Amino acid sequence: MSYLNQNQTPLFSALKDYHQRNVIPFDVPGHKHGKGLMEFTEYVGSTIMELDVNSMKCLDNICNPIGVIKEAEELAAYAFGADHGYFLVNGTTSGVQAMIMSACQPGDKIILPRNAHKSAIAGIILSGAVPIYIQPEVNEELGIAMGVTLESVESTIGRHPDAKAVFLINPTYYGAVSNIKDIVKVAHRNAMAVLVDEAHGAHMGFHDEFPMSAMELGADMSAVSLHKTGGSLSQSSLLLLREGIIDPFTVKKNLNLMQTTSGSYLLMASLDVARKQLVIDGKEMLDRVLRLSRGARDRINEIDGLYSFGTELIGAPGVYHFDESKLGVHVRKLGLTGFEVYDLLRDEYNIQVEMSDYYNIMAIISLGDTEESLNALVDALADIAMKHRREEEIKVINNVLKNPDVIISPRDAYYSNKRVIKLEDAEGEISGESIMAYPPGIPVVSPGERITKEMIEHIQMLKEEETLVQGTEDPYINYVRVLGLGMKR
Repeated sequence: MSYLNQNQTPLFSALKDYHQRNVIPFDVPGHKHGKGLMEFTEYVGSTIMELDVNSMKCLDNICNPIGVIKEAEELAAYAFGADHGYFLVNGTTSGVQAMIMSACQPGDKIILPRNAHKSAIAGIILSGAVPIYIQPEVNEELGIAMGVTLESVESTIGRHPDAKAVFLINPTYYGAVSNIKDIVKVAHRNAMAVLVDEAHGAHMGFHDEFPMSAMELGADMSAVSLHKTGGSLSQSSLLLLREGIIDPFTVKKNLNLMQTTSGSYLLMASLDVARKQLVIDGKEMLDRVLRLSRGARDRINEIDGLYSFGTELIGAPGVYHFDESKLGVHVRKLGLTGFEVYDLLRDEYNIQVEMSDYYNIMAIISLGDTEESLNALVDALADIAMKHRREEEIKVINNVLKNPDVIISPRDAYYSNKRVIKLEDAEGEISGESIMAYPPGIPVVSPGERITKEMIEHIQMLKEEETLVQGTEDPYINYVRVLGLGMKR
């Protein structure tokens, strides 16, 4: 069939054809090819605005694709080794939510690691599922959570054989990969679907030296952020399905609950082209990513006080494999926190890394990086180590919180009556909202969980470091919403 020719870009080609026809628009969007928003159009360029169009016969419709979007989605599914592919214009968040809603009904159990993204908690609230948390492995020296072990998943399945799904992360924010292949086998033997948040793994299936993708390893569904590591525009992602446990119609129905009816053609066309690029040029481009990341690691590890961790972690608990495009740097021995180094890089060297925590910073090396950009980062880190080092190292503290006590389901907590109290007075209360640093968007506490002293201290530390903390009604996190009177137990 011609549409399986990966050199083709059916949606992008149709969009270019529409543009060349110079159609006179009497539909939405109201800026009418940019003429109604000239200040913006003059800055970003007329072509972008002329391609920002609405659904029409020649361009298909994301809610019920039967034309060029369908062809583009089928190409994407084939490229990623899935039976079905669905374009996402609400980010991987909508894909994660649709996965959970497709696998779980109200009251169903879902097994997942506690370092899952906030979108998984939102999916649990929307579906009415009950979370069964697995404690991810923790590297105490680095102060970060890794993946989950096969043994911990098996043990949890043994205690909860009625669970409907197992939810995994491939890879974690810092690059750790779990033994997904064997976890899939165990889950399937127990008739459980395997759902994978692959937000940071869009590239992995296109080069043999990266960990394998969820679809290659037999997962039932995965949500893939092509915009993070695959080259497409921000907010564009892909949902993948392997037929069997989960019905394609159910997935489509849930996606149409989650997504806009006015899908951005700029986002969807970028998915079409990014898929083609990964298939045709991905091996060569990812060769460069590996060369750049390995070279940067070697140079960083020559700087006194810095440690850029990588594949040497393989074999440690929760690290079955490692994604080398995640350039994590442990900075504690400089006497600086990761938060401080993050700010120094941005404010003094004009370099923006992906995220930081108390001990580390993390830079993502991807398709658009160059020797020059990596040299700038390494040189800046060397300069920071020379100019800003403190004599006393940052002390090791408990930087990774353990699994919380889930008192009621996130959905019940979300809809329960609540009251507002000071953060410092919240110990022992049941949270009515999520609190997280973003990035990475992993909740410190989620609705329905008991708030502990350690959680409060961790949130206060994040505030002191001026980290972007979100999720609460109070934007300054001085007050939190907890369940109403009589719910503290």
